[in-house]
Amino acid sequence: MTVRAPGRKRMHLAAYSPGADGTTVWADPRAGSQIGFAPFERLARTAERGLFDFFLLAEALRPHEYKGRIHDLEVAGRPESITVLNALAAVTERIGLAATVDATFDEPYELARRFATLDHLSGGRAAWNVVTSSDALTGENFRRGAFLDRADRYPRAAEFVEAARELWDSWTPEGVSRPFAYRGRHFDIAGEFGVPRSPQGQPVVIHEGDSGEGREFAASAGDVVFTRHGSLEAGRALYADVKGRLAKYGRAPGDLKIMPRVTFVLGDTDAEARERAAEIRRQQVSPRHAILALERIWGTDLSSYDPDGPLPDFDPVPVPALAHGRVGAADPVRVAERWRALSRAKGLSIRQTVIEASGQHSFVGTPRSVADGLDTFVREEAADGFVLVPQLTPGGLDEFVDLVVPLLQERGAFRTEYEGVTLRSHLGLGEPVWTG
Repeated sequence: MTVRAPGRKRMHLAAYSPGADGTTVWADPRAGSQIGFAPFERLARTAERGLFDFFLLAEALRPHEYKGRIHDLEVAGRPESITVLNALAAVTERIGLAATVDATFDEPYELARRFATLDHLSGGRAAWNVVTSSDALTGENFRRGAFLDRADRYPRAAEFVEAARELWDSWTPEGVSRPFAYRGRHFDIAGEFGVPRSPQGQPVVIHEGDSGEGREFAASAGDVVFTRHGSLEAGRALYADVKGRLAKYGRAPGDLKIMPRVTFVLGDTDAEARERAAEIRRQQVSPRHAILALERIWGTDLSSYDPDGPLPDFDPVPVPALAHGRVGAADPVRVAERWRALSRAKGLSIRQTVIEASGQHSFVGTPRSVADGLDTFVREEAADGFVLVPQLTPGGLDEFVDLVVPLLQERGAFRTEYEGVTLRSHLGLGEPVWTG
């Protein structure tokens, strides 16, 4: 067993299975089913073989649409996450099982019951990834319809988490049930909770968010914050900012783990890895996807434009006509100016510009150079660990586990065995204090 050097900080790793976005190349013949159980099982087992902290399933309440049709880079249909994780609990032993559930379209009692059940079935490995939505298309699927005003999303989510914890804490550690009551602006509930206190005391709470509101919410209520990946300097700034918010909530820096979402591409040489990364990006940004990306910024029909031609020379319209209720760019005119400047400077077409300006792979290189990069982010306090997003499901994680994990273990940067049985133990989080 590798012995960790004194003071050597170990990273946390998680695997992510996207719901409906352009990260996974579903058109690739090696991609598995988005519905069948076998791909989820393989990905979770691979992550467990790699001694990852948890396996995270995304939510897909409604696939992204393009003029009334499902987007060509996405899949039509995705099973409910907690149901899948309940099944995975039976075929895994130690890895944490995290489900993304939208706090905008659910209710505390039912959600608390489902996660408490998962925690019991898995022996203390459940986690809730809390997200919010301002998506009118998704809202159409629910009784309330439409969507919450942006200003109300985090207040409702904060109350939601408080109410769920009230429910989880309504059973004592000795197994005695007590009545619960929670009254706030968004929820007014009371009664008795039907599931005894779970093995972790409370499931782990993960939060996605990079905004000021998101950082504050994570500092007040999260165990893990799931962020975007950026430069080392940007990571260090975010890390210091979020950790610096914990003290006012009576929390220590180790009480919240910061784990950026990252992609990776490996090769025998750095040049080979860069070539593979470029090919993957071409798969992820089809011609039709490039036009869609442009329409979301320009807010007008650009279907007549050639994806291999130049960008529009006019500015975006003030209100995106094709947004279909989705939140568009925060400042479309500024984004358009930046994209046109990039296109002119490098002589790029629409599709090439979208590839260049949108998501890039986070770590590209040989297994050793990728291990070096990950380790540097943790040692330099730009992250506590990473949520890895493979471009192929389910086999895209295999080479990372086979080639990168051993290098991290050799340098004492990652565990060589699970030392506990619950997700909280993997993350180095104590069991929450029962509030009674």
